Amino acid sequence: MILRPFLNDESSCASYLFGCLTHAQLAVVDPHADLVDHYIDTAAAIGSPITAVFETHVQADHVSGLPALVERTGARAYLPAEAGVEFAHHPLADGEEVDMGNVIVRALSTPGHAPAHHAYLVSDLRRARDPWLAFTGDSLLIGDVGRPDLHVAGDAAGQARLLHGSLARLLDLADGVLVLPSHYAGSVCGRALSANPFSSIGFERRQNEMLGFAEPDAFAEALLRDTPPRPVEQGAIVALNRRGAAPTRR
Repeated sequence: MILRPFLNDESSCASYLFGCLTHAQLAVVDPHADLVDHYIDTAAAIGSPITAVFETHVQADHVSGLPALVERTGARAYLPAEAGVEFAHHPLADGEEVDMGNVIVRALSTPGHAPAHHAYLVSDLRRARDPWLAFTGDSLLIGDVGRPDLHVAGDAAGQARLLHGSLARLLDLADGVLVLPSHYAGSVCGRALSANPFSSIGFERRQNEMLGFAEPDAFAEALLRDTPPRPVEQGAIVALNRRGAAPTRR
């Protein structure tokens, strides 16, 4: 398996190129519109095509690069079922798997930051069937968890309680599973994000204070305290990402 992170410091967004070189299948997770050329150029340098694009959820703080990547590469788009987008895609159900040769991607429903949100658990069959890494989107972050108020109207506490249950699902993973979220320090999607964009389930289990709440109500109360301002032009960005952004061309 190959893995390449892409960090956009302007928006504090992380996205990832990964896949199976033996079967020449690459995928991008949570692509940023500003980095479409970089994903394509990196795949060309590696010598394998981009065949899949995954979104963990409909993004609220940046324009997605998914439509441009799909147009330019012919890749298949994957989003959580019930994401509510208006373009062609494969809606992934909880537990559904995508076969990419020696790499298997399993969707894990983790609502709370958004009502339709997935983490993607990735296994490298050349090493083990067990997940090696988890693309956690905006659910489990490094040093924090995702805010629950961006995709709902008036039910942030309810979404926070959903997130509490979603995080419990992630904490069922083995300590050694890598945590690769979609944001790091500087993003308004969390309050105490680490500047280190990567971690592990075990380290977050021990060190992430937001994972220490046993009761959903106490978790929700703590999570909704001192919430950062919403992303600039959030409504317009969400609407654009639901429609499918205008393709980026060279």
